[in-house]
Amino acid sequence: MKDTAPPADTTPEHEERWLTPGVKGIGSASFLADVGHEIPTALLPSLLTSTLGAPAAALGVIEGVSDALAGAARFGGGVLADDPSRRRKVAVGGYATTAVLGAATAGATAVWQVGLLRAAAWTARGLRVPARNALLADIVPAKAYGRAYGFERMMDNLGAIFGPLLALGLVAWVGVQWAIGLSVIPGLLAAAAIVYAIRKTPRPTSRDKVPLKIRIKPVLSGDLGRLMGAVAAFEVGNIAATLLILQATDLLASEHGTQTATTIALGLYTAYNVAATVASVPAGRLSDRLGTRGPVLVLAGGVAAFAVSYGLFTIDAAAVVFLAVPFVLAGVGIGAVETAQHSAVAALAPKDLRGSAFGMLATVQSLGNLAASTIAGILWTVVSPTAAFAYLTGWMILAFGGLVWTSRR
Repeated sequence: MKDTAPPADTTPEHEERWLTPGVKGIGSASFLADVGHEIPTALLPSLLTSTLGAPAAALGVIEGVSDALAGAARFGGGVLADDPSRRRKVAVGGYATTAVLGAATAGATAVWQVGLLRAAAWTARGLRVPARNALLADIVPAKAYGRAYGFERMMDNLGAIFGPLLALGLVAWVGVQWAIGLSVIPGLLAAAAIVYAIRKTPRPTSRDKVPLKIRIKPVLSGDLGRLMGAVAAFEVGNIAATLLILQATDLLASEHGTQTATTIALGLYTAYNVAATVASVPAGRLSDRLGTRGPVLVLAGGVAAFAVSYGLFTIDAAAVVFLAVPFVLAGVGIGAVETAQHSAVAALAPKDLRGSAFGMLATVQSLGNLAASTIAGILWTVVSPTAAFAYLTGWMILAFGGLVWTSRR
């Protein structure tokens, strides 16, 4: 008698089950939250200068203070996120608070009020980041970390593309202040999405509270410490994308005029965001397929893309097609780097230190980006843009070497 049983399903379980409702919920939260905070971010210069009559220097001070507080909050948020039950509350509270405070700037009548609300919103945003990343590691198998974090980064980058476009449409429809106020809607939807994701996450088995304790040495020991060293070298050379826009604008202005050059540069920045969005999930898939060294190798590949991009920016060429290459390379690089950084930390950090590890990663990112943009800006002004990008390229080469060494160990 012939065996009529259906053939066994040989597809590995982790190939089928990584894109769970919980992962979709966290990805949706990242998309909606980015849409929500990109609207006030895009309209903040207009609110300060045109509506409140503040000088341009006020914008720089407000953004600088807000970014610094966000970096500090990410470190504190990592400590809070070590407790599985506490990280849930921090994630929900962080998303909701950021949405409300960001939208509240629409009603500000003085510059100090805008500064206070912006700083508070960015502090809440910083607190939630380690909690969100730790939650994502809770709900997917280790062999799927790359794809899960790649999906989350893809959704976040989509929000960065869609948010400014929505801001433009809202301004044309209801004006600047109402547009900022309406940003609360996607922000609160993001909070609802993270609640949905949490409900799809297994509850912590232990009800004992993890004591609040700053644990730096355990996080920086062993393989994770070596990884953080290489990541720090990368972040010290990872400038804000606004400097890429500035370089493109300056190079194109002599041939196309300032206004047209600005428009083209913004188009190139859109290409950067699209490249980051497209690269995130494939980078995660490659990371998973390469096994235990996958995240580090993908991270090294992303750093190499940045090294080539910054090297091309040292060339004084004003052709749009030529400038598109370093913008796209930088976009691919950031898509791969952010995905690989998160999946590597999730894989290497002990489970009880996962929150602190993500908090440490976020702190290294914030402090490194501040140093990179500050030093590059000084070199740009005192010497030349070519010198600034040569300096940044050097850091990328150093980071690449550190990652290759780390992968071999």
